[in-house]
Amino acid sequence: MDLRLAAYAVCIEDGRVLLARHAPPEGEPNWTLPGGRVEHAEDPFDAVIREVAEETGLEAVVERLLGVDSRVVPADERRLPGLPELQNVGIFYRVRVTCGQLRPEPNGETAESVWTPLPDVTRLVRSSLVDIGLALAQTVPPTGHVAPVPVGGPIRH
Repeated sequence: MDLRLAAYAVCIEDGRVLLARHAPPEGEPNWTLPGGRVEHAEDPFDAVIREVAEETGLEAVVERLLGVDSRVVPADERRLPGLPELQNVGIFYRVRVTCGQLRPEPNGETAESVWTPLPDVTRLVRSSLVDIGLALAQTVPPTGHVAPVPVGGPIRH
């Protein structure tokens, strides 16, 4: 099994959430939260700020830890064939944008980032991470955990 530790930003302002369109070389694009893999010896707190800047062009500050999500992606549902199943451990932070201008990620897989009205999110082809992050932000559970989001329809791994 592969293991991935990642940090994700949940940024909600004026009834809109900041989303990034992930456009991998293989597979279909989908909307996700800004964020990604925590580098070797990097603190997830620092990783989420770095990822927001890299993917969106915006500078942000962490306001609070929202929670942690762990999911297993079966081998046959991974983007590339022949890979083992993947356990993704995601750390979700509420962040606030302080400055910058939205832009695509240079030389990366984030094609664009946009402020999306919250009611419009359900119509998007999106990563389940979006639903997890929004549930954590809206309920702020004391355990930092929400129920798993089923994958299917417009919701992807």
